[in-house]
Amino acid sequence: MTENLVIIPTYNEKENIEKMIQKVFSLPVGFDLLIVDDNSPDGTAQIVKKLQPNFPNQLHLLQREGKLGLGTAYIAGFKWALQHNYARMFEMDADFQHNPDDLVKLYQASADGAELVIGSRYITGVNVVNWPIQRVLMSYYASAYVRMVTRMPVRDATAGFKCYSRKVLEAINFDKIKMKGYGFQIEMKFTSWKLGFSIKEVPIIFMPREGGNSKMSGGIFNEAFWGVIGLKWKSIFTNFKKMHQH
Repeated sequence: MTENLVIIPTYNEKENIEKMIQKVFSLPVGFDLLIVDDNSPDGTAQIVKKLQPNFPNQLHLLQREGKLGLGTAYIAGFKWALQHNYARMFEMDADFQHNPDDLVKLYQASADGAELVIGSRYITGVNVVNWPIQRVLMSYYASAYVRMVTRMPVRDATAGFKCYSRKVLEAINFDKIKMKGYGFQIEMKFTSWKLGFSIKEVPIIFMPREGGNSKMSGGIFNEAFWGVIGLKWKSIFTNFKKMHQH
């Protein structure tokens, strides 16, 4: 067991999962891996089980009843990680849009003291490869919109490639995290920032998906759009209450 756990939520990722597992375990820094599978009909979980004997005490699988959303998958993973005493928890996609080699960069920034490290597409220009221009613009302006509404000093607010130190996740009340889709990524960063933890963005190159299908949908986007306004209002209301309690 290492002190670093990479959490990868999966739903129908059989084309990518074995390659991803082999890649993570080949990195120069030691990582354990937790796959949180939402009952993929394509047999993703079976592939993980088949590989588990090759990586005893390193490759773990959490199977859930069905497709319950990205946010709840990560929260289940975080709770598991805290119970198993990991020092750092990494969030990452299974589809190679996040380059596993960049885990080492995130680890390094965390080892240097950052409490939340974000693999950022927008900290040095726009580092996105082979995406349709409308997706790039939507993602870039979504982050700008989040910055404008929340005042959170993060260039890539919707990023899903991150490293949390244990004390950040111990400080967050998961029952209060309401968003399930990409809004979950924003809400977790906003909550970490509001709690006063140090945040560092490290530049990554965001790659095209290698196999399988994207899970992005209009509903996920709407949740993030309206959820950000809700976050801001909740934060103003909390501050207002604090001021009037003194």
